[in-house]
Amino acid sequence: MAKSNIVFSTDPDFNDKNSDSFEQKNFSKQDLRVHLDRRKGGKIVTLIRGFNGAHMDLIEMCSSMKKKFSIGGTVKHGTILLQGDCRDKVIDFLKSDGHIAKPAGG
Repeated sequence: MAKSNIVFSTDPDFNDKNSDSFEQKNFSKQDLRVHLDRRKGGKIVTLIRGFNGAHMDLIEMCSSMKKKFSIGGTVKHGTILLQGDCRDKVIDFLKSDGHIAKPAGG
């Protein structure tokens, strides 16, 4: 059950258990694309796009990849950015995690 921000209600018929109006989706199988991009100074960055889900799930996925590969990275605008060319490792990691991952661009 998702936590609600409601602390107090004056409504006598209010039921906190029924306040969850949305249904949480299972994001175990995502269709993701893994890109390589060259940034300023010739730095190569691995981009992972196509994630549909909560921002916190995306941050958790990024954190697990950063720990697994011992690299830096961040999440910006719904895209995971990882430092360096680790596209093959990322694709293997995502496939083992149950996602559909394909290399894209070049």
